[in-house]
Amino acid sequence: MYAIISMISMWAIPVVIVFIPLYAAYKKLPVYETFTEGAKDGFDTAIRIIPHMVGMMVAISVFRASGAMDLIIGQIQPLLKLIGIPAEVLPLAILRPITGTGSLAYTVDLFKQFGADSMIGRIASTIQGSTDTTLYVLTVYFGAVGIRKSRYALKVGLLSDLVGFVAAIAVCFLVFG
Repeated sequence: MYAIISMISMWAIPVVIVFIPLYAAYKKLPVYETFTEGAKDGFDTAIRIIPHMVGMMVAISVFRASGAMDLIIGQIQPLLKLIGIPAEVLPLAILRPITGTGSLAYTVDLFKQFGADSMIGRIASTIQGSTDTTLYVLTVYFGAVGIRKSRYALKVGLLSDLVGFVAAIAVCFLVFG
């Protein structure tokens, strides 16, 4: 099982990177022109979303500095220990929907403390790949296109992050446990 997963993970990205331009060329699409047009549009979008990104960074800083994250972790940690989930990954589950950089920094700290090949390191890596920065995505992408009512998207996004967190732990215990 481990060998198959290693082989798939080693070849998945290179195959996708080669397949997409080849398929576009096969369909006779102007690959380079399409790419440069998309890059130009991406730059314009980046300029438009700067105010939304600044607002999100301020909100993240306030959340962390206020002690709200520590309060949430303190309340949930005993329950996780009861059901066998390593409490060390809980801050990652809270940070990941909020900030990609913050969650990556926390993952690196877990690697330094427990090792990348430890169960906690593997769970942290899987959480990083199984969940998304939901609040960032909603802020930036919805802000870029002018969507103001994101109530249902937020609920579904956070639910999917929770499912990704639980699935990451289950898969790690199944494959590596």
